[in-house]
Amino acid sequence: MFAFWERFMSDYENKLILLGDVGQKKPRARRVAEQDVSGADIAADLLAKVDRTADSNTASQSSVPAVTMIEAQKRAGRYNVYLDGKYAFPISESVMIKFQIFKGMEIDQKLQEQIIAADDVARAYNRALDYLSGQLRSEREVEEKLASLEIEPGVITDTLQRLRDLRLVDDQAYANAYVRTIRNTSDKGPIVIRQNLRRKGIGENLIDRALEEFAGDEQVENGVTVANKLAKHYARKPFSTQKQKVIQGLMTKGFTREVIDQVMSQLELERDDEAEQDLLLHEATKIWARNRRYDRRDRVNRTKRTLFGKGYQMDEISRVVEQLQMEDD
Repeated sequence: MFAFWERFMSDYENKLILLGDVGQKKPRARRVAEQDVSGADIAADLLAKVDRTADSNTASQSSVPAVTMIEAQKRAGRYNVYLDGKYAFPISESVMIKFQIFKGMEIDQKLQEQIIAADDVARAYNRALDYLSGQLRSEREVEEKLASLEIEPGVITDTLQRLRDLRLVDDQAYANAYVRTIRNTSDKGPIVIRQNLRRKGIGENLIDRALEEFAGDEQVENGVTVANKLAKHYARKPFSTQKQKVIQGLMTKGFTREVIDQVMSQLELERDDEAEQDLLLHEATKIWARNRRYDRRDRVNRTKRTLFGKGYQMDEISRVVEQLQMEDD
């Protein structure tokens, strides 16, 4: 560098001297001295410009923020990253390894955006794994859970695809397991099972295949068990009411009409005339007494309507009410 400037100054001085000689305006020695000073000033200005350019480049390079601290969060595998002493963004351990983030590393805006996007995906995946760790889940359940955590729809879509690829979510496997569990531990029929699986977001074709494991004979067997419990529960009701309650109960449990017909044909449900007559007389007596404030005609009609609503036959009701009137007379 110094050799360059020496050559530059020498050539520059010679040119000035030659020009001075031609003009013959000042003594040669004076002109040389004056031009020597002017050349030195120019050289100094040029050097200053070079220094300023170098300083500018250095300042430009140093404007990219650098990692000054990586702080572990309370949640395992999560960290906070600080740039130039200020908190910048959170990050997972897997993403930190992927991008090889270390203290002193410079991270510009573009790289920071890439890191944050990768961390969003990693965070969604880890939260999905946490949600799946307790029990089987359908795709819709996982999607709704991630949405509740305010994760972007695009990230949720990518996460679900990754879970599918790893067979961590499988709606057919979920439906099969659900049917087996209900079949073995519950008294629910196929209609209720289908409704529950629909609410979980399972498709109709998948439900159909899953219900193939719940054969018709098994449904009838489970239905008979349910019907016997219902029959005992309504044993103190009139026979017609008892039968109606059993059928309604089976429908509520989700059994089809075809299965219910088979269940009722196998159910040992018989009318006990003597017990039903005693029950009718007992209830009629209470209702008759409760309606004593009404005149005779209104009292009779009210009592009959109430007993009929309970499932008793009208001819039997009329006979009992007539008996009660005779006792009053």
